[in-house]
Amino acid sequence: MNTTSLKISVKAVASALVLLTLAGCTPTEEKKDAGAAPQSALQTVLQRGTLRVGDCLSFAPFGFYDKDGNPDGYDVDLAKALAKEMGVKLEMVNTTSANRIPNLQTNKVDVVFCNFTRNLERAKEIGFTNPYVVASEAMLVRKNSGIQSAHDMGGKTIATVKGSTNGDEVRNLGIDVKIQEYDSSQAAILAVKQGQADAMIEDNNFLAYQAKLDPTLTVTNEALVPLEYNAFGVKQGDQVWTNYLNEFLFEINASGENAQLYQKWFGNKPRYPLNPQY
Repeated sequence: MNTTSLKISVKAVASALVLLTLAGCTPTEEKKDAGAAPQSALQTVLQRGTLRVGDCLSFAPFGFYDKDGNPDGYDVDLAKALAKEMGVKLEMVNTTSANRIPNLQTNKVDVVFCNFTRNLERAKEIGFTNPYVVASEAMLVRKNSGIQSAHDMGGKTIATVKGSTNGDEVRNLGIDVKIQEYDSSQAAILAVKQGQADAMIEDNNFLAYQAKLDPTLTVTNEALVPLEYNAFGVKQGDQVWTNYLNEFLFEINASGENAQLYQKWFGNKPRYPLNPQY
């Protein structure tokens, strides 16, 4: 073989090796891209420039529409604070209890507030942040009633909403009470105001809001059921987004802003600590 032929052969072999190398690398790179973890909602929100928060806008004072048709409430104020911290616009998405989880799973929202109680059943489908508000059941009574707790209810009447088992919580304590059912929460509250019932049992945060609206009413300081820790709901597996939201909650709690917002909407300081007491 002459020198010219040798040079041509070497070039041909080198070209072939390059082609083989490229051909071998391409599938590997594609596999790597295909197996890459999906982008966190944190990066998506920052790139989009808009934070989509799912909230129940029919559950005052957590979320509702004001007289001008704009979202307002405790959860909405928290969402505004989060969007401001992230430097993005806020979009409130009206959500129901039934579609909170599906909206997260289908990426219709980035996070859900909506008085969302953490529990193991829901944790099979979505993730939760640390709690931002704690609830239990308590009693709404007239300030001049002399009723301090459920143990003062012997022989008295409890107003409940039809289909509710709230009154059973007092009966389970071995207290003899009369249960009077009403068609709505507002009807039960009116019965307490007018003296047709001695107390109403419901979520203590909801009752605190009612007491704020009417200074003749007050809420007993007790927990008739195990405490419910409400948190932000996030898409399952997005630890980066969860970590960011937990840091936001840490800072808004440490600064006292969350407690201030609670007092703004419920008329008093939070009744229960955010961290469970074991």
